[in-house]
Amino acid sequence: GMAAEMIDELPVLAVAATQIAGKSVIAGAGELRVKESNRQAAMEAGLAAMGADIVTQDDGWVITGPRRLEGARVDSAGDHRIAMALAVAGLIADGKTEIEGAECVEISYPGFFDHLEYLC
Repeated sequence: GMAAEMIDELPVLAVAATQIAGKSVIAGAGELRVKESNRQAAMEAGLAAMGADIVTQDDGWVITGPRRLEGARVDSAGDHRIAMALAVAGLIADGKTEIEGAECVEISYPGFFDHLEYLC
């Protein structure tokens, strides 16, 4: 299905869903659990720590928004896609966000944080 075709984009889509009014259901994404990390659990933990209303289901999430995100210390789980998605969440959050293991983004996007800072 469509979720499987865009599996790498789902973490940042989950961030966007925190800002959309109503319930967003991301389903058909069981593969999230078997990528570089358990992306399903890592995104739930990170976004919940920031104040998102996110609930894990068997193969995805239910995210209810909009929710104001608050800066928090979150864990990338050593996964570049999680680190990048949580960095985007940090941009829209109030306060400071610290991402443990953020250097893992160098695997797929060297200079990511420099580019992000430039855009902001």
